[in-house]
Amino acid sequence: MARRSLIFLGLLLAVGSLRAQDQRAASGILVEAQYGAEIRNLAAQPDVQAAFKAIEALEPQTREDHIRLTEIAAPPFKEERRAQAFAEMLREAGADSVWIDAEGNVLALRRGRTRNRTIVLDAHLDTVFPEETDVRVRLRGDTLVAPGVSDDTRGLVLVLTVLRAMEHAGIETDADVLFVGTVGEEGLGDLRGMKYIFREGGPRIDAWIAIDGTDPRRIVHRGLGSHRYRVTFGGPGGHSWGAFGLASPHHALAEAITRFANLADAYTRVGPRTSYNVGRIGGGTSVNSIAFESWMEVDMRSVSAERLIGIDSLLHLAIRGALLDHNNRRRGGEALTVEIKPIGDRPSGEIPVDTPIIQRILAVTQYFGVEPRLAVSSTNANIPISKGVPSFTIGGGGVSHGAHSLNEWWVNTEGALAIQRALLMLVAEAGHATP
Repeated sequence: MARRSLIFLGLLLAVGSLRAQDQRAASGILVEAQYGAEIRNLAAQPDVQAAFKAIEALEPQTREDHIRLTEIAAPPFKEERRAQAFAEMLREAGADSVWIDAEGNVLALRRGRTRNRTIVLDAHLDTVFPEETDVRVRLRGDTLVAPGVSDDTRGLVLVLTVLRAMEHAGIETDADVLFVGTVGEEGLGDLRGMKYIFREGGPRIDAWIAIDGTDPRRIVHRGLGSHRYRVTFGGPGGHSWGAFGLASPHHALAEAITRFANLADAYTRVGPRTSYNVGRIGGGTSVNSIAFESWMEVDMRSVSAERLIGIDSLLHLAIRGALLDHNNRRRGGEALTVEIKPIGDRPSGEIPVDTPIIQRILAVTQYFGVEPRLAVSSTNANIPISKGVPSFTIGGGGVSHGAHSLNEWWVNTEGALAIQRALLMLVAEAGHATP
């Protein structure tokens, strides 16, 4: 662990005050002077300093919370047990009211003084692992090893510890703050928790801060859009010899993949970055049977909404072409059919760098001696970003590896700094109510 600690510490600069003039990071990111001054002034407030110290004092409790939540399985669409535990922990931490909404999201309200706005600090409850996965935490020195220990259980623990520290220090904000654990961030969850919160008639949200990943430098202000489909070719099926001549769903699926890969390869070599992948295929009953069904699941992503629509159209073109070709090729029997079922739609978007919320998180990150890196990714923030709600995603701190694997691990290397950063940003955005 010592080597990983040194690597992480090498990323950190000595904490010190920023100069009064504009600050330009090594990456060329411009942070306007007014935001640097605002953050330095806020960080110097006695109650904020008390909260920073509380975060450090709470580290044993944070570790205990981390292990407890990790060991509660939260597979996609089955997050209830973890949600209930997280809700109870938020109540115990001092939230004014806590509830679980109709979609399964956990929301904990901490009332502000003026209640003029609502700011959210969020992490997602679900992991990618099926219900039967062994999620017990194994200790290897100072390292926690378990499926989901980092993605995103560390985020949940950060949200919880920020609330605990604000209560310990008696920090008041002007705006209401919602501490949230969302469902459906991973895989086929398709951001269902976020989509429910941002439904028409949903709660008022003025800014959203999401916690995902661990990298202290990474600030996601651009949502990576994606379209996902389950494509199913269907046919009569039959014996491979006796019914030879029937159109085969497998053959049509194979041609659809080939056509799509050829079209998409040329398309993705130019323009804004765009990706495509056939992640799963299946169907058929035996080696000597013509399949009656053949299916695939396709994922397409792009930083550009227009390019995403473009590659989506190429997939449909390839499918239609393969269907027509194999129906024309058949020697008898019923024609093939195809169903194209959407299973994921994550919108893209961007919060400009000169937006106050991005300027604040840049200034906060630099305040803690970390050089920020702006990024694009697919996270909970995709939904508010696409709706123009000031939003971003940052890491929960520590060092991790092996996300989405059975050997995922996390080690508490300067993890308290990430929690302090989140607290400082949350108070800055919610408005510090002077004692």
